[in-house]
Amino acid sequence: MAPSAQPLPTSVSDEKYANVKWEELGFGFVRTDNMYVAKCNYGESFQEGKIVPFADLQISPCAAVLNYGQGLYEGLKAYRTEDGRVILFRPDQNGLRLQSGADRLCMPYPSVDQFVSAIKQVVLANKKWIPPPGKGALYLRPILFGSGPILGSLPVPEFNFTVFACPVGRYHKDNSGLNLKIEDKARRAFSSGTGGVKSITNYCPVWITMIEAKKQGFSDVLFLDAETGKNVEELFAANVFMVKGNVVSTPVLTGTILAGVTRKCVIELASDFGYKVEERVVPVEDFIDAEEVFCTGTAAIVTSIASVTYKDKKTGFKNGEGTLASKLFETLVNIQTGRVEDKKGWTVEIDRC
Repeated sequence: MAPSAQPLPTSVSDEKYANVKWEELGFGFVRTDNMYVAKCNYGESFQEGKIVPFADLQISPCAAVLNYGQGLYEGLKAYRTEDGRVILFRPDQNGLRLQSGADRLCMPYPSVDQFVSAIKQVVLANKKWIPPPGKGALYLRPILFGSGPILGSLPVPEFNFTVFACPVGRYHKDNSGLNLKIEDKARRAFSSGTGGVKSITNYCPVWITMIEAKKQGFSDVLFLDAETGKNVEELFAANVFMVKGNVVSTPVLTGTILAGVTRKCVIELASDFGYKVEERVVPVEDFIDAEEVFCTGTAAIVTSIASVTYKDKKTGFKNGEGTLASKLFETLVNIQTGRVEDKKGWTVEIDRC
């Protein structure tokens, strides 16, 4: 199942680094050395898995994930600091979110301790793939899915929990801000659906909308709620915020919006900066009338939105230096990369390497 790719050309001779041209690193797949695999049979609990060489997975053509979409994924990063440490950012929150999603999709799940342990093992088994300080991060992709064969009726006999790693650069490289299309026809998530968990079924159904928006010159798509089509929800893979005066607003979590880990951090940081933060229903007209808007996510971190187009009308927003987004980005990255003291207890040190 895993794609095959060759490492990028080298630009670093130090043996502690992999054969990667770090200056050209984007947000795409780069094959690393090792991954973590654990399996669980129906009615049992996940036992400790093991580190194995990165390779394709062998599963039944009748596997629940292939036939019924029973699968979840998470995303988090490991950073190499300037003083030689390797740190993770709030991995326990991803472990808790995986558990919530597993309950929704009727799967057993690893404990938070096992989840964090697996992440640490994968990072240490791929240390040379962690980019140099300031050159990117090692992206960790935990996946949980029904690997056993099932045709028509429960239970699923086997489940697989796997974690692999990939060095990445910035997800959005355009520092001038994103140019979004507010989608007024297609919907991303529906009430009582899976929009509130990181199900694999949430993403490819809206690829067609993303592809069309990209063809029209847009950076990404902002989706509206399915019930009324009047309120903003989230981007393809990021939460969204708006700023008006001293008030920061973000769509309330009602089961159709993913509870982003970065979203949670930004709410806390914005409050620390003296803003009043509201989680509420955000009508599209209210959003368009904002002074500043930005999106958040593990990949996006905090990214300014320069403009949105809704029903062929384009609206611009404040972006660049002096914005709340730029302050949040700098603060968050400084904590994630160990440039400042982590007074919130968000980072987890793994090893010096």
